[in-house]
Amino acid sequence: MKISVVGSGHVGATVAQRLVEKELADVVLIDILEGVPQGKGLDMMESGPIEGFDSEITGTNDFGAMKDSQIVIITAGLPRKPGMSRMDLLQKNAGIVESISKDIARVSPQSIVIVVTNPLDVMCYVSKMVTRFDKKRVFGMAGVLDSARFRTFIAMELGVSVKDVHAMVLGGHGDDMVPLPRFSTVSGIPITEFMTGERIEELINRTRSGGAEIVSLLKTGSAYYAPSSSVVQMVESIVKGERRIMPASAWLEGEYGLHDVYAGVPVKIGSCGIEEVIELKLNPEELALLHKSASVVHENIKVLKDRYESR
Repeated sequence: MKISVVGSGHVGATVAQRLVEKELADVVLIDILEGVPQGKGLDMMESGPIEGFDSEITGTNDFGAMKDSQIVIITAGLPRKPGMSRMDLLQKNAGIVESISKDIARVSPQSIVIVVTNPLDVMCYVSKMVTRFDKKRVFGMAGVLDSARFRTFIAMELGVSVKDVHAMVLGGHGDDMVPLPRFSTVSGIPITEFMTGERIEELINRTRSGGAEIVSLLKTGSAYYAPSSSVVQMVESIVKGERRIMPASAWLEGEYGLHDVYAGVPVKIGSCGIEEVIELKLNPEELALLHKSASVVHENIKVLKDRYESR
């Protein structure tokens, strides 16, 4: 299998590294910066004899090199800089994702596209509109990461193995994400049996600001170890046809009462991409929070709607 990773920054390079170390595919690492993907790719290849993998990784500035990729992962984009509004970031990264998506449609028309670039849910919309791929083949990584953060904080709080902790986080990838304590357990036991509602709410708030917490600690840059692991878990389910159920940013057409918007919901991921959207029986409060989160994404999509839907 051939997988292309567009963007050789911390997230993209770490995704590529994890893919080859797991021998899930041969990888093409693409970036506009001359020498950077080539150098990182060569460095990874030279770790092969030590780590024991035979997958090949090729670094390049040629977007044509992703021809006939089965999966393309978009990590390229600008981080938000001082003085830059969220709307500025939205417009600039939309242009980047649009350009990449045109190349994907041109050279890898049968591929599955996983979007990581922020603002993630809106960038999924841009890629879907530009590639014109079926909705099951364009989706975003966010829920796996957000759920992993929630699982981590639960395990830390209770002093238990993260292997026994399962959690579910829905909604957009941002301050309005919706962690669901009712669907979060430790070895099948609801976390409400271990913690007070007040403490659970504190962990929920930490999950919502999980990315910002890391940014504040790093001072420059943002998270990439956990995001890259999250992408690779999704890729592994595709490559192996595992049909795992995990949260992802998916295009909704009536599910959960939401229409024409990308939002994080549980999905079944298999060899063809999203095979099914799983509709949980949310209570009125949970559903209201999901709709509130999706409305933020919907408002941002409206900013770009004329740009893409008039084509």
